[in-house]
Amino acid sequence: MPKIVDPDERRAAVAAAVLRVAARDGLAAASLRNVAEEAGLAIGSVRHYFADHDELILFTMRELVGRIDARVTAAVRRLLADTGTDHRLRAEALLAEFLPLDATRREEAELWLAFTTAGHTRPHLRPYARELQDSLRTVLARVLTGGIASGALPASLDVELEAHRLSALLDGLTFQAVLEPDRVTPALMRRVLHSHLRFG
Repeated sequence: MPKIVDPDERRAAVAAAVLRVAARDGLAAASLRNVAEEAGLAIGSVRHYFADHDELILFTMRELVGRIDARVTAAVRRLLADTGTDHRLRAEALLAEFLPLDATRREEAELWLAFTTAGHTRPHLRPYARELQDSLRTVLARVLTGGIASGALPASLDVELEAHRLSALLDGLTFQAVLEPDRVTPALMRRVLHSHLRFG
């Protein structure tokens, strides 16, 4: 009896292969042939699930966004449950989830930068770059609003402006850490974030 293949699982497995190839060799190396080889599939099998390379890259970008979102959402739940910790420290811990402070987050940052850079030459990728930026600013706005409600931040704080400021800070640190990992270390990123979280 032939093995029944779940299409969603197979597409996710192919997307995971794209991420592995892109993380190891760069996004340009994620050709259909290389991805098929990485996934242990015939190239015809990959083409069965994705009409072309662009569709494969778009799907993979959504998978990456979903992966980051799941990780950050889990961190938010943990931090919200930790009511014994000062709100400011919880906010700092949450914001740190967006920085490449460990191997998982570094790989996500490198992949995200690769995809967003590709968006300059592949306009169909731009909406997904915007989606992640919008998600980040939404989370930042929630953190700031929660800080105001708890009294940890001043009521006069301009939430929209501060969300943009923090987004720029996190993006800048991430870019620098990917570019110069020996100089922009996790310890330095934590110090910079801690220093900037002085709203009073």
